[in-house]
Amino acid sequence: MDIIKAALLPHLQEIIGILLASLIGWAANTARRKWGIDIEAKHLSALQSALMTGARLALDRNLDGKAALAVIMGHVQLSVPDAVIGLKADQEVLTNLAQASLSKVTKEAASAVQGAGAAISAMVQAEVAKALPAAAQVTMSQGSKLNAPRR
Repeated sequence: MDIIKAALLPHLQEIIGILLASLIGWAANTARRKWGIDIEAKHLSALQSALMTGARLALDRNLDGKAALAVIMGHVQLSVPDAVIGLKADQEVLTNLAQASLSKVTKEAASAVQGAGAAISAMVQAEVAKALPAAAQVTMSQGSKLNAPRR
């Protein structure tokens, strides 16, 4: 029995070592995939936020076209360089994303202006409606004085 143990022990140790190495490799690969996905999601979120902030900055500066894109791209490169590197995004993709962000921010701004215009119009109409009865009364009372017989 001791001879069998002595003969099998080195092989058993090798088998256990291989199983442990496989288990450690599987765990490391699983962790890398999970955390790699988490890191990629964080990079993507940071990039999207930087693109929108850069687009708002360009809009605030009344820029459009290439000047606006330059501001957006500069902001992205300064604020989230790790995201750009981590996502391995090339210049053409970043330019397309910058154009899309600028378009979205411009549409949002136009919609806000239109909404504000409608709100102002409604307020003016309400004030005019309040003022009309008072103006009509003043006109009527002035008219009756004007048409009153002279004494």
